[in-house]
Amino acid sequence: MMMPVSRMKELLRERGQMVEENLAVCLDGRAVPQRLKDSMLYSLQAGGKRLRPVLCLSAAALCGLPLRDALPFASAIEMIHTYSLVHDDLPAMDDDDLRRGKPSNHKAFDEATAILAGDGLLTDAFLMMCRSPLAPPRVLRAISELALAAGSSGMVGGQEWDMIFTGKDLVSIEDLRGIHAMKTGALLRASCVCGAMLAGASDEDLAAIGSYGAALGVAFQIADDILDVVADTATLGKPVGSDAAQGKKTYPALLGLDQSRALAREQAEKAKAALAGFSGDEADFLRALADYTVTRAA
Repeated sequence: MMMPVSRMKELLRERGQMVEENLAVCLDGRAVPQRLKDSMLYSLQAGGKRLRPVLCLSAAALCGLPLRDALPFASAIEMIHTYSLVHDDLPAMDDDDLRRGKPSNHKAFDEATAILAGDGLLTDAFLMMCRSPLAPPRVLRAISELALAAGSSGMVGGQEWDMIFTGKDLVSIEDLRGIHAMKTGALLRASCVCGAMLAGASDEDLAAIGSYGAALGVAFQIADDILDVVADTATLGKPVGSDAAQGKKTYPALLGLDQSRALAREQAEKAKAALAGFSGDEADFLRALADYTVTRAA
């Protein structure tokens, strides 16, 4: 039975709010220079879907762990995601002046502070994970999984490939899939897998949840590419058309809008099918979230 969209959005908001509240106090009691702290919190508290930490929380709950027990780890994932956005917006990278409807970090502060804010968010994320009160072997396994997804063979490597391929004419759909599997998909998949690892899930369940996360990552990226073509800046909260302006290769550029939409839907269905062995509200929520990924307006 499918979860109603209204209920899915309610849970998404509730779990996102849990993360918001935890992030708001993540630097409390720390001897952080005020300008650096302001810069870090500026981006951390800029809003957004909080999809990655919600996936971590929900995968943990799917496998029997209370949401609150996974909250520090889920919040750390959002810190890593936020650092990547701060650095991606820099002039040396994507050179974007707007993020989530506000000036990018380097515009609100300065480039040097933005770089340090990203560095701080990334490093402090691992501190937060290391302080998890859960069983150390589970925490260590999840930290290793996340580091692999966020590092040079995952998100960071994907950003490098994205820059290498920018402006090149001969880019295949296989190349594009590979770039986005690293740049976007790796962290989305790891968000799911890490939540399940914290809960002590079996290898079989980890494989299924990983398949869900991988397919969701592809669907999410295709939807993002489509929105960059059809949405407006006010709705999206960042400049639209910037991918085309920078010569970046996207799914609509290679396949057209109709075929891209069909592929996004196919991947959402693949994600839902990966959870065939799970039942209950948490599984229903994750399936509904897969549908929402390809129908969202921002």
